[in-house]
Amino acid sequence: MKRVTIYDVAKEADVSLATVSRVINGSDVVKQPTRERVEAAIEKLGYKPNAIAQGLALQKTTTIGLVVPEASFTYTGQVINGLIDVAKIYNYNIMLHTITAGITDIKDIIEDIIKSRVDGVVIYNDKLLVDSMAQLSKYNIPIVVIGNKIKAENVGCVYVDIEKAVYELCMKYLSEGKTRIGIIEDRKNHYSCDQMVLGAKKAFASHGLEFDGFLKIPAESRTSYSFLMDYLKDHEFDLMIGNRDSQAMAILNAARENNIVVPNDLEVVCVIDTKYNSMVRPTISSFAIPSYDLGAVSMRLMTKMLQDQSEMEREIELSYLFTPRQTTKN
Repeated sequence: MKRVTIYDVAKEADVSLATVSRVINGSDVVKQPTRERVEAAIEKLGYKPNAIAQGLALQKTTTIGLVVPEASFTYTGQVINGLIDVAKIYNYNIMLHTITAGITDIKDIIEDIIKSRVDGVVIYNDKLLVDSMAQLSKYNIPIVVIGNKIKAENVGCVYVDIEKAVYELCMKYLSEGKTRIGIIEDRKNHYSCDQMVLGAKKAFASHGLEFDGFLKIPAESRTSYSFLMDYLKDHEFDLMIGNRDSQAMAILNAARENNIVVPNDLEVVCVIDTKYNSMVRPTISSFAIPSYDLGAVSMRLMTKMLQDQSEMEREIELSYLFTPRQTTKN
């Protein structure tokens, strides 16, 4: 898709470049009807006045904006490493933006990205997608999303099918007659959590059952551990699934405090594998998700989108591998 420039705005409004510049900079010499015509053209074409004010014509900056959550940098770090390594090969710079839950204003991040005149944006943050994808898309900036499977104009995605992974895991346990399966809410990763629940629901439905094991953490509980400490006193499970390593560890610790033996009484699986899953005792069974490859493939997809290879595949699914350890019996 052609990038919109100040020349396009001038042509749309049928005015000179100087007139567009004056409107952007708030000059009083432009008559009101002309000003309104220029402003309407800017809105119609999806051009960002703040970005224009910093440079009259958009040019390639060889810079890619990267948006990541501040939490879970152990896992996110591998994604970033993969992305940076490929960016170096194609001589792109990375401008990092971090999202802090409850503190960062998403609109400010979007504003910074547009002002910096990046060539494209790579996003690894599901909350940003929900709140602001439409706002980003209207600027015609190529976007690659890591972790989320989405369909949108000028947007590509690289992901692992978490729904399928949890579906297959639940199917295995259901086939063994183990129906007491719990999924602990991950308040920092809503999209992944939703995919986990969908996978479990699909598996239960295939057995004529209804999944009711989603454990939503009450607002008054500060951590997964504090919630599970009380919850496991009078609730029993065959299997509990956490999204992150810290959640799986919270399950282990809460089980131990309640004299629940893992894996004899309760089996535990973590979706996202990190080095900590093999460092704790017992070691935690998990899915080996290619975090480095997620970043590397995402950056390669971005370079292809910037080359306007319209016929290329924009939805790329990477594989996963279940890694059994000491928290599961088999």
